[in-house]
Amino acid sequence: MSETYAGKALDFLKKFNLQEGDTIELTKNGVILKGIIMPSYSSSDDILVIKLDNGYNIGISVDSISEVKLIKRGEKREEKRAEEKAVKDKSEVVIISTGGTIVSKIEYDTGAVRPALTTEEILKFMPEINEIAKIDAKVLFSILSENMKPEYWIKIANEVKNALDKGAKGVVVAHGTDTMAYTASALAFSLKSLTGPVVMVGSQRSSDRPSSDAPINLLTSVLVAKDAPFAEVTVNMHGESSDTYTLVHRGVKVRKMHTSRRDAFQSVNDIPLAKVYYRERKIEILRDDYIRKKDANEVDAKFDPNVFLLKYYPGLLPDIIDYLMSKGVKGIIVEGTGLGHTSSEFYNAFKKATKDGIFVGMTSQCLFGRVNMNVYTTGRLLQEAGVVPLEDMLPETALVKLMWVLAHETDLDKVKELMLTNFVGEINPIHVPEMYPRWYHDRIRLQ
Repeated sequence: MSETYAGKALDFLKKFNLQEGDTIELTKNGVILKGIIMPSYSSSDDILVIKLDNGYNIGISVDSISEVKLIKRGEKREEKRAEEKAVKDKSEVVIISTGGTIVSKIEYDTGAVRPALTTEEILKFMPEINEIAKIDAKVLFSILSENMKPEYWIKIANEVKNALDKGAKGVVVAHGTDTMAYTASALAFSLKSLTGPVVMVGSQRSSDRPSSDAPINLLTSVLVAKDAPFAEVTVNMHGESSDTYTLVHRGVKVRKMHTSRRDAFQSVNDIPLAKVYYRERKIEILRDDYIRKKDANEVDAKFDPNVFLLKYYPGLLPDIIDYLMSKGVKGIIVEGTGLGHTSSEFYNAFKKATKDGIFVGMTSQCLFGRVNMNVYTTGRLLQEAGVVPLEDMLPETALVKLMWVLAHETDLDKVKELMLTNFVGEINPIHVPEMYPRWYHDRIRLQ
């Protein structure tokens, strides 16, 4: 009858011969609601969880339900288990779970969110996914994204390659949102050749919240992994606060720009690769300069973690550079002001560092726009000291790229050359107005 219900809710299901997956119509306080019975992870035994047509999950006390009618019978358990076994033998999309809010649930006693759900449990929240593609799922990690490490990036990259080598059309990587941009960059540099899309996805709100963005983000990600024409690492998240569409961002050009909004992710100095309509199950390609599919998958996942991301602020002392050198740091990415500046007091410190073979690269705290260290005297002096302007690269992308480069090359001139080489779209040679958020969001909405 049910694997997740107990108490009053289970008695309710037994009374009306209902089970998870059934489509029902019920009356609550005179209001008629229609939806699919979903698994329950509530500590209250009187709550029935249903998914409405708009994609939201809601919890309803069975004591408040005056009428209930079965509209469509869901799959039988025996048939479902047989189908799940068959799916694993011929999966089209593999979901690799690493943790984060998209695979979390609420502890109702405390209100806290913890990483507890398996990938199979996520699929129970969105049974429609099985209509899009044959799914296989693997839990690689169950961690919050702040606990992600470079060594884990290597494991994820190898799992992605294994999944594609076994015939999957694409791979979805479920990940926490806070550090997803770092992992996306790491995978982008590591996966040098791909036969299909790699779609990173997360959620701002846990799967069992009524306003969760997890189901729609996951469903559209599976659609992209199966049917998108590109073969690169991307991030797919809500494109606006409502449940209309998601946007597929290039993995090296995306950043989380809001702490809690469902449309927190934006392309920076870039426009998204695609727009995915949830209800229509449609992918709209927004540009044609995407990376094409290759005949084989190649992974080159190596990272040297001895790097540092330095955010400059007024009053920061140059002594910090000597300290970093004493700790064995091999490279420094600077988040400078404006066009790429620190105070001129850093001239000697940077010169000493670069003379000792330490790479120093400059990015901007402004994020949008590109570094230009030829405009003002300070920028020209810092370049004389050996600081390398890194075009329009995001600070976190530059940091991950430097880890990857230093794992392959130690000669400073070669490191400079590689850092300025555009491998996977991390550098845009030109900047146009459409790359600024007010412009590209208006453009995307009008299409």
